[in-house]
Amino acid sequence: MGHWGTTPGQNFIYVHLNRLIRQYDLDMIYVAGPGHGGPALVANTYLEGTYSEVYPSISRDEAGLQRLFKQFSFPGGIPSHVSPECPGSIHEGGELGYSLSHAFGAVFDNPGLTVACVIGDGEAETGALATAWHSNKFLNPVTDGTVLPILHLNGYKIANPTLLARVTKPELEQLLLGYGWEPYFVEGEEPEEMHRAMAATLDLIVENIRIIRESMRRGGAAQAAGGEAAAREASGGIGTSGQFERPRWPMLVLRTPKGWTGPKVIDGLPVEGSFRSHQVPIVDPATNSEHLRQLEAWLKSYRPEELFDERGTLRAELAELAPVGTRRMGANPHANGGLLLKDLQMPDFRRYAVDVAGGLAGKNTPLATSANDGPSADEPVVRPVDGHGSVKASDTLVLGEFLADVIRYNAAESNFRIFGPDETLSNKLDAVFKATSRQWEAEIIPQDQYLGHEGRVMEVLSEHQCEGWLEGYLLTGRHGLFNSYEAFIHIVDSMFNQHAKWLKVTRELPWRRKIASLNYLLASHVWRQDHNGFTHQDPGFIDHVINKKAEIVRVYLPPDANCLLSAMDHCLRSRHYVNVIVAGKHPAPQWLPMDEAILHCTKGVGIWGWASNDQDGEPDVVMAAAGDVPTLEILAAISILRERLPELRVRMINVFDLMKLQPQSEHPHGLSDFDFDLLFTRNKPVIFAYHGYPWLVHRLTYRRTNHGNIHVRGYKEEGTITTPFDMTVLNDMDRFHLVMDVVERLPQLGQRAAYLKQEMEDTLIRHRQYIREEGIDLPEVLNWKWK
Repeated sequence: MGHWGTTPGQNFIYVHLNRLIRQYDLDMIYVAGPGHGGPALVANTYLEGTYSEVYPSISRDEAGLQRLFKQFSFPGGIPSHVSPECPGSIHEGGELGYSLSHAFGAVFDNPGLTVACVIGDGEAETGALATAWHSNKFLNPVTDGTVLPILHLNGYKIANPTLLARVTKPELEQLLLGYGWEPYFVEGEEPEEMHRAMAATLDLIVENIRIIRESMRRGGAAQAAGGEAAAREASGGIGTSGQFERPRWPMLVLRTPKGWTGPKVIDGLPVEGSFRSHQVPIVDPATNSEHLRQLEAWLKSYRPEELFDERGTLRAELAELAPVGTRRMGANPHANGGLLLKDLQMPDFRRYAVDVAGGLAGKNTPLATSANDGPSADEPVVRPVDGHGSVKASDTLVLGEFLADVIRYNAAESNFRIFGPDETLSNKLDAVFKATSRQWEAEIIPQDQYLGHEGRVMEVLSEHQCEGWLEGYLLTGRHGLFNSYEAFIHIVDSMFNQHAKWLKVTRELPWRRKIASLNYLLASHVWRQDHNGFTHQDPGFIDHVINKKAEIVRVYLPPDANCLLSAMDHCLRSRHYVNVIVAGKHPAPQWLPMDEAILHCTKGVGIWGWASNDQDGEPDVVMAAAGDVPTLEILAAISILRERLPELRVRMINVFDLMKLQPQSEHPHGLSDFDFDLLFTRNKPVIFAYHGYPWLVHRLTYRRTNHGNIHVRGYKEEGTITTPFDMTVLNDMDRFHLVMDVVERLPQLGQRAAYLKQEMEDTLIRHRQYIREEGIDLPEVLNWKWK
């Protein structure tokens, strides 16, 4: 049976929503926050016919019922939650807190869609859900759909009472009013009375929603024709630009007993209306005859002979009460978003290139510092430069110009949004605000910047909301990007887990169509948080992501802006993955012309011949890097080695696709053992500078032939407020430590290396003294260029 306590209340809700759909021709889907009420959703999608259409073996007769019952929460069957296997589900509800965020994400840019979101009173205690009530401040009543929250108060969690069920009704009402909602209450336990009250209240709510939407449409039309005053008069003050009066959307508070209509007392203890009804109220009928009798009486109390005919089929007069076709909540295509997914219209990312070989650059201005800098036309900008690393640019600032055009190209479809916790500007994606605003339905005052009642950027300082909105948006057939500081993306670790699990399961369900990938852009990363300090320095999200199925996760570490453009283009076109891109936002050397960047990103890993000198034989040492700052430090170390030890044969390898380090047997992107050995050799020292925690590289390569010779430098939890270069020094990933690593692993250098090692040690001492005196890095570090 799974969990019983929430199930009867959700049965009650589902059947009343069916009536609304039929009566008002609503386009509606159902989100079950208390997803452990899986029996309700499985049963109702079966009764409406959707389940049997998706799974023909679960037929609408006695044999089908037997198979349906046996498979539930059973080995080889289906889970007990509202899992991906359940038609109509976009939210499993196994982990609580995200239902309302998913619901809002589903209705953004879906003006005809209504999402009925059932929120359990236990779930309502979570921080994510408590913040999600504020999502109504981001819902445009004209361009977005409707969310109908149904706060289901049944009084108990697993073993404790719930907070919102134990506060007074006036206190609860004031709380919800303060969140900006108009709460309607339906309370009781007598089924007949409750049915009448529920039907009447839902009719009032539908009418309220209709009035809001019609007022908003009149206001919008009047605004276009006659300006602000006309709009306010037409809409009755609801929904204008400028001093916008946000509508107060209706919601429902439903109070019913937990385990409603179930056994009232078992073994002398109360069950209905108590925490004891949360899971299976009768656990051992096979061995306890009294419990078997109670179970039989309970099931017969629903009078199944009046509901099903002699073949075990739902009686026709009852089946006709459900909506038909895609109006059934289990068959609604919005709940199988891949059915509605359209490809993004993509600009040619090559037009935004930083030219590192002379000639023309793309339309971006890499060193621009605000959204108003740089050209707005499609014509390229002449910026002559020459050679690898000879120009600096902000990688994400360059990317912003590309994303701005992604927004413009898809304005008609309104199927792309950028989400983030107030970090889009901080992450240097300034240019997107040339193309759009932040969507914001609360008050706007003159000094605000980039706020509008319509916009493609969604920002709220809650990573949970950004993630939940984006997931809901993707699950209903659209595209998006989450940009965040690298350290604080950990806040959504568990939400990422759940979405990755959803993708893994749906990938194996042929009736579930693939959706757009969940794309993360992590900027303001560990190596450039020197000004914010230790709290902002954590690259461990990559480690977390790699724990998930290889068929689902991808991690990209572009070394420069051109590789970042190529990576983002690829990720925005992809389907059914979680893509993580880590990129820098501060001006940094640009290494690859666009044609080389495309080749490098397509391969995922490769030798940079222009930085190597082993073309005529085997290398003495392999210098590898993954990430923008590691690439810089490796190349700086190579330049020192070339100058001081010119006879040393050095091979430089850059890893863009981190999954290339794994064997093919572990990840579809993995290199074969032959190719890995060809690149990294079978027996030469490998000095590897890595963006994140160094042990991850060891974990990914532990099966490789040369694993014992791979020496990794990366972040090892050393951080503070300091200079950018000192961050690498504190973690032994700077160019001087890397040179010493080479010296220590090449005994054949003999005494020639002694002076070089001492020089590196002396330079590190000078570095520490200099930054403490001057507050900036050494001139030879600040002014270094590849040569």
